[in-house]
Amino acid sequence: METVAIGILLGVFFLLIFLGGHISYSMMAASAVTILYLGLSPTQVINTLVDGVDGFTFLAIPFFILAGDIMAQGGISDRLIMLADALVGWMRGGLAMVNIVASLFFGGISGSATADTASLGAILIPMMRKQGYDDEFSAAVTMTSSVQGMLIPPSHNMIIYAMAAGGLSVSALFMAGIVPGVLLGVALMIFSFYLSVKRNYPKGNPFSLRTLIKAVGKSIWGLGTVLIVVVGVVAGVFTATESAAIACLYALVVSMLVYRELSWKQLLNVLKSSIKTLSTVLILIAASGPFGFCITYLKIPALVVDGLLSLTDSKFVLLLLINLVILLLGMILGMASIIVITTPIILPILLSIGVSPIQFGVMLILNCGIGLITPPVGGVLFIGSGLTGKSIEQLTKHTFPFLIVMLIVLLLITYIPALSLALPQALGLL
Repeated sequence: METVAIGILLGVFFLLIFLGGHISYSMMAASAVTILYLGLSPTQVINTLVDGVDGFTFLAIPFFILAGDIMAQGGISDRLIMLADALVGWMRGGLAMVNIVASLFFGGISGSATADTASLGAILIPMMRKQGYDDEFSAAVTMTSSVQGMLIPPSHNMIIYAMAAGGLSVSALFMAGIVPGVLLGVALMIFSFYLSVKRNYPKGNPFSLRTLIKAVGKSIWGLGTVLIVVVGVVAGVFTATESAAIACLYALVVSMLVYRELSWKQLLNVLKSSIKTLSTVLILIAASGPFGFCITYLKIPALVVDGLLSLTDSKFVLLLLINLVILLLGMILGMASIIVITTPIILPILLSIGVSPIQFGVMLILNCGIGLITPPVGGVLFIGSGLTGKSIEQLTKHTFPFLIVMLIVLLLITYIPALSLALPQALGLL
C-alpha cells in the first residue's frame, strides 16, 4: 500500500507539472489524492497547509523582500556602483570588477539574484556596452555575480531552508554564507580579469583615495541595512524577524528622507511588486506542508538514504551525486521549490554521513543559484536576455565558462566544511 501511495504522490505531482500546472497546486493536489488513498483524514491537508507558514520566523521573509525592493528603487544602486567603481574600477576590465563588487554590496541588501540582475544590470550593462565590452560578457558577469546575493545575508532563501530543515539557526546560516559568498565573488573577479586581459577590455580611472572616501560617504546609509541585519542578529540584539522589520523601516526612511529618490507613488508600486513575490513564495511554502507530511509518512527519506548508501559508501561520491541531482533539478524547478522539496529527503542522507545541516544549506543555496542561470527555466537568464536583447542560447554559450568557475567554488564549499562553518563557530553560533 505504501509503494502504491508513493507512486500516486510522485506520479500525480510530475503529471500535473508536465501538463503545465503550477508547482504549488501540483504539490497540494498530489498530497490530497495520496492522503485520501491512505485513508487518512482530509483535514490533514488543511492542517499541514496552515502549519507550513504558521511561524514567527516566516515573518522575516516578507520584510526582507520588501526592504530589498525599497532599496532597489530608492537610489541605492547608483551609490553602490559608485563605491564599487572607487574600489576596483581602476583595474583592467574595471567595469566587470565594479559589476561583481556592486553585486556583493547590493546582494547584502536585497538577498535576491533577480533583483540584483534587474537593478544593477539595467545600469551597468549599457555602461559596459559604451566602453566596448561584449553584451554577452556583460550579461554573463551580471548574472553570475548576482548569485552572491543569495549567500550574503540577509537571504530569505536561507530562512526558507532553515524552516524546511526543521528550524535551524537563521543566524548561523547567515554567517555561514558570508565566506562562500565572498569566495564566489573573488573567483569571478579573477576569471573576469583573465578574460579582460585576453580581450584587452579597457581600464577605468586611476585609483583615488579621495574618490573612495567620497563614495563611502554617499553609500554608507545604504550599507547600514547590512549592519542592522548582521551585527544585530549576531550580537543577539534582534531575532532574524525583528532585524528584518527594522531593516525594512530603515530602508524606507533612507530611500524617502535621506536619498529622497522614492516617492509615495513609487512606494505603492514597490508594495505591489513585493506582494506579488511574497504570495508566490508563501503559497509554495504552504503547499510544501502536506507534501512534506506525505514524504515523511511514507518514509521516502529513509528509502532514498538506503538506496544511495547501497550504491556507494564513499562520502566523496555521495556528495558529488547529491550536488548533481540538485543541479539537474535547478534546470527545471524554481529555487524555493527545490529547497522545500529536496531538504526533507536529502538532509537525512547528509546527516548519516556526518555533514552539517548548516554546510548543506550553503551548498543547496549555491546549487539553486546556479540553476537560476541555466536553461530552460533560469529566471536570471531570462532577465539577462531581456536587458541585452540576446537569445537564451547565445547567453548560455557565453555564460558556460563562468558556470565552470561557480561549480569549482561549489566543490570547494562541499569538500571543505570550514569555508561554511568556521565563521559561525568562531562567533559561537554552532
